[in-house]
Amino acid sequence: MSHLPTAAIIGAGSSGIAAAKALHERGVPCTCFEASDRVGGNWVFGNKNGMSAAYRRLHINTSRERMEYSDYPMPRTYPDYPHHAQIAAYFDDYVDHFGFRDRIRFETKVHRADRRADGTWELTLYDGSVRRFDALLVANGHHWNPRWPEPAFPGSESFAGVQMHAHSYIDNDIFKDGRALVLGIGNSAVDIAVEASYVAERTFLAARRGAWIVPKYLFGRPTDQLPQDPRVPFRIRQRVMHNLIRLNAGDPAKYGLPEPDHKFGEAHPTVSGRLLDRIQHGAITPKPNIARLDGDAVEFADGTRERVDVIVYCTGYKITFPFFDEDFISAPDNRIELFRRVYHSAVENVFFLGLLQPLGAIMPLAEAQAQWVADYLKGEYALPEAPALAADIRRDQEAMRKRYVASKRHTIQVDFDDYLHALAKERTAGAERARRAGFRLPVAARVTKEQVPV
Repeated sequence: MSHLPTAAIIGAGSSGIAAAKALHERGVPCTCFEASDRVGGNWVFGNKNGMSAAYRRLHINTSRERMEYSDYPMPRTYPDYPHHAQIAAYFDDYVDHFGFRDRIRFETKVHRADRRADGTWELTLYDGSVRRFDALLVANGHHWNPRWPEPAFPGSESFAGVQMHAHSYIDNDIFKDGRALVLGIGNSAVDIAVEASYVAERTFLAARRGAWIVPKYLFGRPTDQLPQDPRVPFRIRQRVMHNLIRLNAGDPAKYGLPEPDHKFGEAHPTVSGRLLDRIQHGAITPKPNIARLDGDAVEFADGTRERVDVIVYCTGYKITFPFFDEDFISAPDNRIELFRRVYHSAVENVFFLGLLQPLGAIMPLAEAQAQWVADYLKGEYALPEAPALAADIRRDQEAMRKRYVASKRHTIQVDFDDYLHALAKERTAGAERARRAGFRLPVAARVTKEQVPV
């Protein structure tokens, strides 16, 4: 057999290191390019690559056991919901434990990624050097390019106070003795509103639509560890969780929050153990959407006005690939059509890792995706024929549109357990296709091993 294809990985965050580990242990020559000086991506507070959204008091809202990689448990000394510093340390330990740090090129940003006529990938780095590879794994994350309100609110250009996106939020000192307004009802919005409520004179939480508020614990255990067997029909599981949430906290409207226009599981829920408590104690005042900004005041959709010093927009992120030409590969309106969220429908030998949004952590899903790509690069997995692959993508997109609230936030949504279950079945099916095809490598390796620098 000819030597295995060479692979480049863009990004050494939680998905990128899962990819590097999978290829390293399977013998696939790889180099991971990371703009920062350490691994961990979004979970490195103050990351020098400027892309991290972590703030000083950030704790994950997914439990430790649902976040850890399958073959490297988090320390049991960690709390159920670890702090960002603990998570970043875990990623560092993971790399050293499996011994692939030498496959990562730190402080090396990819400027361009071009697919050549012969099918190889040409990566131009920011220092001007060029590297060639047979395959490209994209793990650059999707929580780093802020999406501001579109269109901007009337009066925003002359607002007298501070306006910022959640991506720039670091510490609640900015709210001290002032009047804070947080726009959004997602996880970041409620976390920042809670932090503001401890130091601000007044804290307002404005929501454009309703969301189900999920407590961090039910029945004495982390909520995301309750059984979610993918073999049980979704509608049954949905009904059970919907009733549990309502029994635990009641309708969000009871607290002055907007009534959700959907059932549980039809939009990304918000996980918080403190929001409702802070509302009940009068520390956070719910408001409807912003209508306009006027000097040092904000007018809301119900006609009420409040003086505000700081506005934090928790309005999500754009899915962006700055190293690709937009007319080659992009995600307009955060939409990109991929087979099982990994394989591009039109471009061979490019793979996307961690480009999904589960109720649960991305890490175990990215780990499974990385093992799947390693199968493919070794010739141990074969894709479906093009018509079947295209049909699968169409079904996935149609199912997502049918189930989820129409929003740029729900274009990459998956159910954690269902996704892993379906991916395992597809790996098995693809292994049988590969066996029938004689375990052929997906590409003839056109780049010699010596041309893959570290």
